Amino acid sequence: MKSVIPFASALHEGCRQAMARLELPHLERLLARLSPSSMVCGDENSLSMPHERAIARAHGIEAPDGCIPLAALDAGRGNEHEAFGWITPCHWHVAMDHISMSHSSQLQLTVQDAQAVFEAVSPYFEQDGIVVEMQSPQRWLARGEVFRDLPTASLDRVDGGNIDRWIPRIKAASALRRLQQETQMLLYTHQVNDRRQSAGLLPINSFWISGTGALPVSAQGTAPAAMEVSGKLRDPALAQDWAAWSAAWRELDSTHLASLGSALDKGESISLTLCGERSSRTWTSPSGRSYWRGLGARMAGVFSGKRVPQVLEAL
Repeated sequence: MKSVIPFASALHEGCRQAMARLELPHLERLLARLSPSSMVCGDENSLSMPHERAIARAHGIEAPDGCIPLAALDAGRGNEHEAFGWITPCHWHVAMDHISMSHSSQLQLTVQDAQAVFEAVSPYFEQDGIVVEMQSPQRWLARGEVFRDLPTASLDRVDGGNIDRWIPRIKAASALRRLQQETQMLLYTHQVNDRRQSAGLLPINSFWISGTGALPVSAQGTAPAAMEVSGKLRDPALAQDWAAWSAAWRELDSTHLASLGSALDKGESISLTLCGERSSRTWTSPSGRSYWRGLGARMAGVFSGKRVPQVLEAL
């Protein structure tokens, strides 16, 4: 069992305060019983998120920052040589000195509205040699050479925040920037947005590109062990709702992490990867008598209740 928990911590001061009060007994027990790896360090300015790098490693993928081919992984077998990206319809708010993206949960984007937007803009993509498929209202899978070796910022870096420094401005992205501008003009007067605004909803006026790239040869045909990536902490962390984030952590602790502990009791092999905004760390099922001889002392230290906040704050 492989488990990845994104947004296990965040850099916001409100999160630090919430972590100091957070009690996660099942996580404490797991950290005492599992063997830690070294920290995989990064920083909050990287295009790719720590949990995305963890997913890539599980698939045998080493990629430059912003070029982890998550959309290509999503496309599945039979598309190993193609380049893909994810297209996310969104609302941009243009202020005097910056551009921000409304959080995806605020859009309340229905299948009907997404389909109307998709049908309006997909011919523009096709003219640039990009084939687009709507997988869900807020995730479209796009295939085209423009996405090969194109670094893009994770949606998790921008959802609900300032996007200025994350917009790709390299020459290879110029066609996509032009495509964004064309679709923005199209959607400005589109009837779907007239209808949405009449209903008090945000208009869809742009899109975000992420998960770009093609699968490297080393990852083609690779089928890693089953991995569960939890999304429970993402939305409250991005919304900076630390009460909801703490509640989501407690739910994870009492359900998913309790299940991992039960699996460990049965002798199953497990790994747990905690990811913050900068770094990640993995704990795995231990082996060797020397490890088990020191277990009691380590568990006594963990149950002081001080280790979990320290672990999370370091991510």
